[in-house]
Amino acid sequence: MSEAAGITPEDSVQALCSAIEEAAGLLEVECSRDKVLPILDLYGGDLAQSAAAFRVATGARRAGELDCRFMVPQDVDPYQLALDNGLVEKTDHPVARLLPDIRESCPVDGYGIDFGVVGGFKKIWVVLPRTGLQQVTKLAGIPSMPRSLGESLDFIARHGLGDTVGLLGIDYRNRTVNVYFGEPPVGGIAAESVRSMLREVDQAEPTEQMLRLGRQAFGVYVTLNWDSPKIERICFAVATTDPASLPVELDDRIDLFVKHVLRADPGTKFVYAVASQPDGEYYKLQSYYRWGSGVPEIMQLTEGALADPV
Repeated sequence: MSEAAGITPEDSVQALCSAIEEAAGLLEVECSRDKVLPILDLYGGDLAQSAAAFRVATGARRAGELDCRFMVPQDVDPYQLALDNGLVEKTDHPVARLLPDIRESCPVDGYGIDFGVVGGFKKIWVVLPRTGLQQVTKLAGIPSMPRSLGESLDFIARHGLGDTVGLLGIDYRNRTVNVYFGEPPVGGIAAESVRSMLREVDQAEPTEQMLRLGRQAFGVYVTLNWDSPKIERICFAVATTDPASLPVELDDRIDLFVKHVLRADPGTKFVYAVASQPDGEYYKLQSYYRWGSGVPEIMQLTEGALADPV
């Protein structure tokens, strides 16, 4: 819908804010409109023509948060807007230069914004054209990119994660980068390959649940930072219309969220993901508030996300 159909941009922002409040209330997450509305007003535009996704995660550090992400127009500079409006602090760290450097090196198809209802602004997603996925080797050569991407090229090739990238997520709060491979292994990732990858980057031994999800993964991404030459985290994502059908036991918080979403929209799509850590894995579930033209491919990729990796 649009203004022509009687729905104004302000209506769209208010509707999304109300949906966020409802989901947060269900999960007993504190939600303040004073924190949510400024981000929606700044980036939202006509959200009725866009798409949004909500995400919950397991683990004690994540139980008190609900994340929201949505696409923004290609003609905006999302980082400069965040800087000008106090959502991020000015810094000399390479994270501040990465988005401009990516734009100078690669074609960009659009952007996404990621924020928590408690933690506020977190990430900017950089969507690369589906017909123009970028070579991993090219991205590794971007001056402000974490050197761990270049240091991991052999690792990426040996484990068949993919030669190209379709999406990047820049986390300004945690100073990390998510790199989503455009062509994940056909048929998922074998259990022994998952074990080998995680051992090589000093992650915890995977559970059987993680290995089962790896075999069904439609997407793989890694998390990098500027302080280590190694990959910080590896995530495997599975798309489904029924999370209960997955070969895993759903966390109570995620199960509650699934039931809430399905009551509102029985046909909605989800992305369920598992992320590695040195002290054990954690799980994330993303659902979609709205679908628009071209949104399924783009928004599914953002799991990691869809995803906040911490």
